[in-house]
Amino acid sequence: MNFPHLVSLAAYLASHGVLCLRFTCKGLNIAYRTKAFKTVVEYLKLSDDYKLSGVFLAGRSMGSRAAASVIRQLSQDDDDDFIQGLICLSYPLHRPKLQSKLWDEDLLFIRCPVLFVSGSADEMCEKQLLEGVASKMKAPKKIHWVGKANHGMAVKGRTTEDVMEEINAQVFSWLRENIELEHE
Repeated sequence: MNFPHLVSLAAYLASHGVLCLRFTCKGLNIAYRTKAFKTVVEYLKLSDDYKLSGVFLAGRSMGSRAAASVIRQLSQDDDDDFIQGLICLSYPLHRPKLQSKLWDEDLLFIRCPVLFVSGSADEMCEKQLLEGVASKMKAPKKIHWVGKANHGMAVKGRTTEDVMEEINAQVFSWLRENIELEHE
C-alpha cells in the first residue's frame, strides 16, 4: 500500500478528481489477497456511505493478479457493470526465468477494459509473452511499455519521479478515455 509508485499514483489521481482507496494485505498468498480484495469491492458495492456506481480495480505486481482474479470471480457471480476496468501495474505474468508457466488464466476471462503498465525489461513479464496473452483476451486492452524498466519500474538514467510522471499520466489518460466511453 505504501509502495512509492502506488502513493504517487493515488496522489496524482486524487489531485485530478479521482477518488482512490488504497489498502494492503499482509500475506503473500494469492488466494488470501484475492479474498481480501473481493471483500473490499463487495463492501464498496453495498455501502451506504459510498454511493458508487462503479469502480476501476488496480494493483501492482501480485496485487494486479489478485484484482484480475476478483474481476473474474465477480463476473461469474453477476453481470452488472460495477467494475468498469482493471489497471495492472507490473503484472507478474510468470516467475523470473520461468516463462513456461504463465499466470494468465484470469486475464482470459475478463470482459472489462484492461490497462497494463509494464517495464520492457521486467523479469516477470516478458514483452512478447504479455503481448501474446493480450492478443487472446476478449476484453478491450492497452499495454503501455515503460522503456528499459524492470519489475520495480526502475530505469537506469531516469529518476523515479520521471518514471512515475509517465505512468501517472498514462493511467489517468486511460481512465479518462474509459470513463468517457461509459457515459456515451
